[in-house]
Amino acid sequence: MLRIGFIQSAPAFGDPDGNRRRLLEQVSRLDADLLVLPELCHSGYVFQSREEAFDLSEPIPSGPTSRFLIELARERQVTIVAGICERDGKLLYNSAGTFTPAGHLNTYRKIHLFQEEKLWFEPGNTPFRVLDLGDVRLGVLVCYDWRFPEATRALALLGADIIAHPANLVFPFCQEVMRARCIENHIFAVTANRVGTEIRPGEREETFTGRSQVVNPAGELLVRASTDQVEESVVEIDPSRAREKSFSPYNHPLNDRRPEHYGTLVVSPEELARERGE
Repeated sequence: MLRIGFIQSAPAFGDPDGNRRRLLEQVSRLDADLLVLPELCHSGYVFQSREEAFDLSEPIPSGPTSRFLIELARERQVTIVAGICERDGKLLYNSAGTFTPAGHLNTYRKIHLFQEEKLWFEPGNTPFRVLDLGDVRLGVLVCYDWRFPEATRALALLGADIIAHPANLVFPFCQEVMRARCIENHIFAVTANRVGTEIRPGEREETFTGRSQVVNPAGELLVRASTDQVEESVVEIDPSRAREKSFSPYNHPLNDRRPEHYGTLVVSPEELARERGE
C-alpha cells in the first residue's frame, strides 16, 4: 500500500520565502510516501512581464526552492512533485521537479502552455517519462496538460501507475476531466491545485478553483478538497490496481488501440490546415 496526497495552498505572489515557509507547515502535518504541490508553488502565477517571471525564476535543482524540497523530502522521507518557475540560462520554463529522499530525480517542463504563459515561458522540451520509485511508477503533467488526452495516454503507455498533476486551475470542469483521464487509462491521478485570487495592477487577476483531488482507476474520487480553503490530504492506495487494466475477458484499453488509424494525431496543425484546404 502507498500513501499519496496533495497540498492545496494559496501562494502569495512574489513571496517565495513566505510561500516555502507555509508549504513546510502543511507538509509537516502529513505522513505520506508521495505528495504533489501546486504549479508555480513558490512564485505565484499572474506575471505581468517576462522580466518579472525571470526575477522570480530559479534553476533546478540548485535554486532555493529545489534545495528546500530536497531537504524536506529527505527529512520527511517522502517523494515530492512541485511546480517551479525554472530558469535555464536565459530561458524560462513552467516546470515540475520530482524530489525524493535521495535528492532531485527529474524535471518535467510543461509542454502545453496556457494563456500568457506563452509570453513568459518556452514550450517544454523534456520528453514524457515514467519514474520508477520502487513500489510505484510515476508520470508527471502540469496544469493545462490535462486538456490533451494524448499526454496522459503517453504516460500510461510508458507504464505509469500514478499521474502527479501540479496545477493552477481556473476552469470549473478540469477536475472532472481528470477523472475521465483515469478511466481512459486505468490509472491513479493526484491533482494539486491552489486557491485564492491573484490581483495584479492593470486589472489582471485570476481566481483558482481548488478542489485538489486523488482519483482512482475507476474515476472515483478518493478525496477532494474545497474550492477556497488551504488544505492537505493523504489517502492510502494499492498501486497494483492500475496494472490490472482489462475490464472484460476481451477488452484492455491499451492493447485494444488501433494506432494504424490514428495518423492525424501526430500531424501538425499546419499540415492539417493544408489538407483541409484552409
